[in-house]
Parts: sequence; C-alpha cells; structure tokens
Amino acid sequence: MTNFGNVLTAMVTPFKKDLSVDYAMAEKLAAHLVANGSEGLVLHGTTGESPTLTHEEEYELYRVVKAAVGAKCKIIAGTGSNSTATTIKSTQKAEEIGVDAAMIVVPYYNKPPQEGLYQHFKVVADNTSLPLIIYNIPGRTSKNMETETVARLAEIKNYVAVKEASGNLDQVAAVRQATPKSFAIYSGDDNLTLPVMERGGIGVISVASHLVGKEMKKMTILFLEGKKAEAKAINDKLSALFEAIFVTSNPIPVKAALAMIGLPVGGVRLPLVEATDKEKEVVHKALADLGLV
Repeated sequence: MTNFGNVLTAMVTPFKKDLSVDYAMAEKLAAHLVANGSEGLVLHGTTGESPTLTHEEEYELYRVVKAAVGAKCKIIAGTGSNSTATTIKSTQKAEEIGVDAAMIVVPYYNKPPQEGLYQHFKVVADNTSLPLIIYNIPGRTSKNMETETVARLAEIKNYVAVKEASGNLDQVAAVRQATPKSFAIYSGDDNLTLPVMERGGIGVISVASHLVGKEMKKMTILFLEGKKAEAKAINDKLSALFEAIFVTSNPIPVKAALAMIGLPVGGVRLPLVEATDKEKEVVHKALADLGLV
C-alpha cells in the first residue's frame, strides 16, 4: 500500500502584490504546514488556483516546494486537465521533477461518459510510473466518476487512492466495498472527514489544515485508534471553521484566514475576487472562537 498519510493539505498558491507567484512564501507556508500536522502537500489543485497558473509556474512550484520540504513530507502534483494529452505531459514533467505522486481530476467541461473517463485515466497511467490519485469532484467538473469506474481504475497498479469530494456518502461506502483494501479513500471535504472514515476512508485532503492542521491530524488518529467520541469532539469544535472557510468560493476564504493568522499569502487571481468585508467577518469570528486570532 502506498502511504501518503492521513492528513494532506491542498496548499494555496501564494501570490505577491502583482499576483505573480511568491515562491519564497510557498517555501515558508509549506514548512509551516509540515510543522503543523500535514503529512503531504497537494500542489496546483483547486485550492492552489490551478486554472490560472501557467505550466511554467506549476512546474516551478513543484521544484521549489520539493526542495524545501520534500524530505519531510509527500509532494503530490495536481496535474489533471480536461485535455488528456496535457494531463500526460504535465504528469510526466512532474515525475521528472521528482514529486512523489500526482492527483488527476475528472476532466471538467467536456463531460465524458464513464468509458471516456476510464480511458482518460488509463492512458495517463500508461504514460507514468508515479502513484496516482483520482480526484472526483462533480460540483466543479459537472461529471461524477461512478463506483464501477473507480473500481476498474483501482485494478491499475498506478491508481492507489481517490479523493472523494462528491458529498455522496453512499458512494464512498460503495467504492470501499468495490476496491481492494490497499486502495485509499480520502475525504475531499473537511466537514465529511469522519463520515468518510466511518465508511472506510483513511483521512482527508484538507483545506482547514492550513489553520488547524494539528487538530485535524489528532482527530484522524483518534478515530483510527477507535476513540471515536474524542474524534467527534474535535470535529464538533472545528465545524464552524469548516463552514466559514467555504463561505464563498475556495480558496478565497482560506487565503483571507491565513492573512489573519500572520501568514500573508496574497490575493487571488481573476476570475476569483477578494473576500468581502462580511465574508471576512465570518472567517475572523470562526478563527477567534478557536483562539487563533
């Protein structure tokens, strides 16, 4: 079994005032995350604003973060695209740079049938030796990868895990039943971490871990040790924060939150916009209630 850990952070991409990538801040943030519970970092994913990064920025981000913390945690590259050829090229480049794995999102916008999804993911696996994570997030892609397709892909050696962000817990349970025990299931939603783990998941690819990584790590460990009531108590304590950092489109709120706790990671690139004053109030209250500001 390929073990990436229980808490991976879907890392934001820091920007300077001119919205160029702030690689020095990326190093600093990565080190902070690793020191605060993150066992792996997912770079250039949804939270990392992958739609508005150039390939050159993407690859440099992999290089910089790998050099900074690659000896202390797993580096996972978000190389997926709605173009199969582009996904292959980006994954091969990430492998050349030396990342530990790649995460491949369900192709967005072109809405392929399930056979198209299977063939897309299969040909990516055929062209890399990296361990691969399937990323199912129909709210962003408009297409759900069904259980049968996940199960087919789990038979391919490269595919070792799925980030399940469909919000469908019945599907999570079905995927667990249909795949080998060695195939890992991660929650793609902080607020569903424990429900996903109850259905056979091993942890979360998290946004909240930017802010409460140690607590997220403790929660998952307690659950796996059978201390479910203690894990639930942590989940309940963090629930308002989970809600606050999704008060508007991710990663707008978490970038605002990071600035509030002394980790200024800059703004967001259009078509995303800064958090409104009202949204910042919601985020600040959640942080204050946890004693983080």
